[in-house]
Amino acid sequence: MPKVKTSRVKYPEGWELIEPTLRELEAKMREAENDPHDGKRKCEALWPIFKIAHQKSRYIYDLYFRRKEISKELYEFCLDQGYADRNLIAKWKKSGYERLCCLRCMQPRDHNFQTTCVCRVPKHLREEKVIECVHCGCRGCASGD
Repeated sequence: MPKVKTSRVKYPEGWELIEPTLRELEAKMREAENDPHDGKRKCEALWPIFKIAHQKSRYIYDLYFRRKEISKELYEFCLDQGYADRNLIAKWKKSGYERLCCLRCMQPRDHNFQTTCVCRVPKHLREEKVIECVHCGCRGCASGD
């Protein structure tokens, strides 16, 4: 008979410091996924999910790159386990994308006229002052704002 493999995850040192916040954000995510979306547009139902996913990624990014409170091992563990979006964090490290809300907002194939999202336009260049992104509900993530 073959051996049964158990999938025990070994948590790196420092996990107990960030676990409560990540668990709280996971609970918010479950609540947002189960929330009824009656009366909302199809795209509006996903906005809270995008917002919470952004919060989790930004939390881990800030702990590692800005405040330097977690180790590289813990940072890599969080990325590997799906607690943060690796590609979004990679964009935040590049100049001009420090405040990027989601990856869909910078992909030209998802927009009219093959450009980026309206939330990527700096506020002083917009014709309308109050704008919400169709994809994630962002009101402005341009670096110049």
